[in-house]
Amino acid sequence: MSGVKMTEGSVQVESCRAPLFYRQSEPATGEARMSVLLLHGIRFSSENWLNIGTLETLAKAGCRAVAIDLPGLGKSKSAEAPAPVGELAPAGFLKEVCEHLSLSPVVVISPSLSGMYSLPFLLQHQALIRAYVPVAPICTEKFTVEQYQSVKVPSLIVYGDQDAQLGEVSLRNLSNLANHSVVVMKGAGHPCYLDDPDTWHKALTDFINTL
Repeated sequence: MSGVKMTEGSVQVESCRAPLFYRQSEPATGEARMSVLLLHGIRFSSENWLNIGTLETLAKAGCRAVAIDLPGLGKSKSAEAPAPVGELAPAGFLKEVCEHLSLSPVVVISPSLSGMYSLPFLLQHQALIRAYVPVAPICTEKFTVEQYQSVKVPSLIVYGDQDAQLGEVSLRNLSNLANHSVVVMKGAGHPCYLDDPDTWHKALTDFINTL
């Protein structure tokens, strides 16, 4: 991977009992122009972002990209998920991750299960977020139209047109975000980025270039 530096590491945050594993990519030379945090769904891990080339694509676009394995999943199996105390509890978890890894302001890419972390983070800590890329995340119905409308962060809503369940529900709720655009991936299912990495990478790179 010419021009791209790949590393692995772990980060300890207070809300988890064991360290979280992460993979990182960045341009091999020069400063990264922005930071990106990649989350994942329940059957997935940071390895998916490595395998389909998203980490490499982001580094080539001039970004520092960090893909973490969420608590209890991937190589973070021994890390316990932060105990929820009310709806917005997990917001502090991603805030800690971003602080420890010096990611703020960060572009958050959040598919499926990771919505339980990214949505509270988005709604509570807008100032730490450069942009938001939800990919059919869960938990979108837990927040009000007014809460979404208060979010001014540029957002790119992505889903596959074959994802009849979460794709459409999340779109209906997330379309209340004040500053959003939508990419519908034709012929793609729930993990649409896996079904069509080329379309996914083009949509993502185009969006990042507008920031």
